[in-house]
Amino acid sequence: MTKLKLSTVEDEKPVKVTLTLPAALHRNLIAYAEILARASGNTVEPEKLIAPMLERFIASDRAFKKARRS
Repeated sequence: MTKLKLSTVEDEKPVKVTLTLPAALHRNLIAYAEILARASGNTVEPEKLIAPMLERFIASDRAFKKARRS
């Protein structure tokens, strides 16, 4: 089984944001959603991956945490 950085996608009240993605990034989101679906057995829409991926990125950014504390 593939060890992905995301394991679940929580469904919370969203804030609508409109953005444009490069085609390659969109293809990667689709592929990630497919792999996640195979690993978890749950279908996930690729656009629902963006928020948890950003959250994970921000949570793991030590420089951001340090700058935010000061």
